[in-house]
Amino acid sequence: MTFAQLKASVRKVASALTRLRYKKGDCVCLFSPNVPEFCIMFLAVSAIGGIVTTANPLYSAKELAQQLKHSQSVAVVTKEATADLVKEACASQTAVKVSIPFASEIIVLGEAEGCRPFSSLLEDDGKAFPENVDIDPRKDILVLPYSSGTTGLPKGVMLSHRNVVSNIVQLGNAVPLYTSDSMVGVLPFFHIYGMVVTQFGALRDGCSMVTLPKFDPQEFLSVMEKYKVSVAPIVPPIALYLSKHESVANYDLSNLRMIISGAAPLGEGLQHDLADRLKVPNILQGYGLTETSPVTHCDNFPPKFGTVGTCLANTEAKVLDTETGELLGPGEEGELCVRGPQVMMGYLNNPQATQDMIRDGWLHTGDICHYDENGCFTVTDRLKELIKYKGFQVPPAELEALLISHPEIDDAAVIGVPDDQAGELPRAYVVTAQNSRVTEADINQFVDSHVSPHKKLRGGIKFLSQIPKSPSGKILRRLLRQSQ
Repeated sequence: MTFAQLKASVRKVASALTRLRYKKGDCVCLFSPNVPEFCIMFLAVSAIGGIVTTANPLYSAKELAQQLKHSQSVAVVTKEATADLVKEACASQTAVKVSIPFASEIIVLGEAEGCRPFSSLLEDDGKAFPENVDIDPRKDILVLPYSSGTTGLPKGVMLSHRNVVSNIVQLGNAVPLYTSDSMVGVLPFFHIYGMVVTQFGALRDGCSMVTLPKFDPQEFLSVMEKYKVSVAPIVPPIALYLSKHESVANYDLSNLRMIISGAAPLGEGLQHDLADRLKVPNILQGYGLTETSPVTHCDNFPPKFGTVGTCLANTEAKVLDTETGELLGPGEEGELCVRGPQVMMGYLNNPQATQDMIRDGWLHTGDICHYDENGCFTVTDRLKELIKYKGFQVPPAELEALLISHPEIDDAAVIGVPDDQAGELPRAYVVTAQNSRVTEADINQFVDSHVSPHKKLRGGIKFLSQIPKSPSGKILRRLLRQSQ
């Protein structure tokens, strides 16, 4: 699909939606894996002044129904394979006594009984495209993604046109792409990282993009080779696979000039391993949240491994003591707070959560970090995930980065387990390499030789076949805690 074809398709779909009486402020839910139509629909809805809410295509009917109800979606766009699930979710809304019809229409990519085919929208002549929609970039919502919900129910994050466009421009200054670049679109577009950094990054700078509906290792590597991918936005689990799996050597990845990682901490050791194996010096790490559209920090050229780089243009950051709230200086560890044009308007219908997150104009990220004399930030962990051992703070991410540096460990996660005397004890969950004979004693000896006494794995080591993670690569520690 060329850029001209994309533009023409957006115009046709926006015109068709206008004829169907969709209007400014209507919320449309995109419930689909990565396909080109995702982008067409996103831009068409935004062009008529509508709001896009994106939902995880792996949601159950109940989970989808909750988001449709909360976002007050009037339509759902989905694939043929999930049409019945969407029907079930929409039907469940009738049991909830509400004053407006939620998701009254299902638009399907393909054919499904009782659904409007997306292809019919593309048959429009484009003449009803609304040329002068009155959009206030600061106040009108462009997209309503939902936070990951690792604690409590997901919250609707209100991002304005200004929020998202600001971040697109900020990223263009920090990480420029070229029309000759080929980018892989494997990160889910429903998630803010794939949505803005990948999808809109490619559109911003005019590079080509190959979309993949999910991360299948062999298909991913095949696409990287076939389409000579030069830029790969990924998450740490994919970085881990690329650095360790033997099958990677069977593919030609020589066109790869830059890897961008985000969504979760990428350890310095893993960055070095990846650079050495793939011969790619530009492995950049970025940082942000759904609530910041998403990026606030990004590494520079040449990258400083283990860090998330410096603040993006027009972005300010400060580090506060987690106990006293006092401002901290270089090298001192505390909570990261940010402000800038990419910071969200707030949480939909949740003023208390908004006030808890944004105080005195500063968004409190809940992430622990420190910065050096050059303003380069290192994010060490989540404030709520820090393990407290006898008053000492133990960052799980630090131990995880150490564990996966072991040649016989493919993946790892660390949580705190309750202890009457110490408060919490660090416990590791590890996935060993194929045919590995590494023992708990071997791992303990390895860790003990690299860390301070309070960081030892006194809570034990559990062996798993897979670490539970969200689609964006975040470790689902709550699932590990539930399995204790």
